[in-house]
Amino acid sequence: MPVGPNEYKVMSNNLDPQTDPHEPSIYEIRIRGHLGYQWADWFEGLTITLEDNGDTLLTGPVLDQAALHGLLRKVRDLGTPLLAVIRLETVEQKNKT
Repeated sequence: MPVGPNEYKVMSNNLDPQTDPHEPSIYEIRIRGHLGYQWADWFEGLTITLEDNGDTLLTGPVLDQAALHGLLRKVRDLGTPLLAVIRLETVEQKNKT
């Protein structure tokens, strides 16, 4: 559902019973601009994908919310615009497929 400039999307307070909050999740972090592959270590081994549109995708497992906030702080410190953060699946869900 699209959210307009004067609308707010409300987050649910219900936990997803399909996921374990202690299980690492796979995240995709999209930032504007291309990062060099030498940044992979700084971003704790996330896969760096350079998109044709000029964006960079950082993809990989993130241990917990504290680790996710640490990654987002690094994006902020680079001064690179953050475009999106998407939780794709847990590591356990990925291993089942």
